[in-house]
Amino acid sequence: MQLLTEEIRQRLPQLYSQENVEDPIAQVKFFHPLSNWTWYATEFDGEDQFFGLVQGLDEELGYFSLSEMQSIKVGGLGIERDLHFTPTPLSKLRLS
Repeated sequence: MQLLTEEIRQRLPQLYSQENVEDPIAQVKFFHPLSNWTWYATEFDGEDQFFGLVQGLDEELGYFSLSEMQSIKVGGLGIERDLHFTPTPLSKLRLS
């Protein structure tokens, strides 16, 4: 599966451009089907680095990279992109 299409690349705001936005919009959702880890990207540097909401052992805002997500394999499965995800404000995605 292609994690990042050209259409999604174009839609993602530039890294650091949402710093003063009260409730940024997650543009894409990534997940691993055999775990509870989910990554919601709100910004992208155009090459490899995302910023967004990460839900796993904890829930936090942080950076994550496309290359690392592409390299992860657990139980023979890699990270996937939610094909049915609609851009959503982070406030509606937070667990806590």
